[in-house]
Amino acid sequence: MSEISVRIAVASHKSYPMPPDPIYLPLQVGAALARDGEGHPLRLGFACDDTGENISDQNPGFCELTALYWEWKNLSEDYLGLVHYRRHFSYGNRKGSSVEDAIRSEELKPLLGQYAVFVPKKRWYVIETLYSHYAHTHYAGHLDMTREIIRERSPKYLASFDRTMRETKGYMFNMMIMRRDFLDRYCTWLFDTLFELKKRIEAEGSAADLDSYQGRLYGRVSELLLNVWLDEEIMSGEMPESRILELPYFGTEKTDWVKKGGAFVKAKVLHRKYEGSF
Repeated sequence: MSEISVRIAVASHKSYPMPPDPIYLPLQVGAALARDGEGHPLRLGFACDDTGENISDQNPGFCELTALYWEWKNLSEDYLGLVHYRRHFSYGNRKGSSVEDAIRSEELKPLLGQYAVFVPKKRWYVIETLYSHYAHTHYAGHLDMTREIIRERSPKYLASFDRTMRETKGYMFNMMIMRRDFLDRYCTWLFDTLFELKKRIEAEGSAADLDSYQGRLYGRVSELLLNVWLDEEIMSGEMPESRILELPYFGTEKTDWVKKGGAFVKAKVLHRKYEGSF
């Protein structure tokens, strides 16, 4: 019996240290649009998301999802995963702080046959639901329109959408490792939903009013949709909850909690939307 294969894309838009383990594939996202100071195509020395079948030119709105789409369409491993240049899965009780601390082949591979989906431990919003947090920091209309699309195009997910939006915890960051058959099902549904969302938002003209930070809305909506999809998979019996494993995760850069906390208070109390990352 052949060994189960796995590849984890590390989405990055700039040069950055990468995990040394061969299961990782450094992937330049938005490569179709990247230019150097003289206007020439910019290449970081990584694989690029503008080869093969791709949506690289949609990176400003879809963020790391251009990496997910690229590996879904162009890689053939049994399991495919997605992490970020500065945020990785860890393992066990290891407190990660650098790329060398990312989960390793010898730790992950023994788990592959036992689990079908790996996700980061849930993020807890304490006094906010997933819906209200998005509404305060971004624009609730994006989620309302997404709900309408699901109602029309994939109604079996509607109950899971409503239930998920009321939760105060969720799997965030578009980080995952999935068995190929589940990834196929997830990406087919996800991108069908997001492409329709993009079509409707552009038709109403509201995208033109968003700055570059808020314009990343398709990548942000997808963070919540992963939770919706998993909830429906579990509730329908397609995926036993026992086949999903939560892994610890870590960032390689420090979060400015003072800035982040202040921005959250302003969003919740003064209705000021987030203007940048922290």
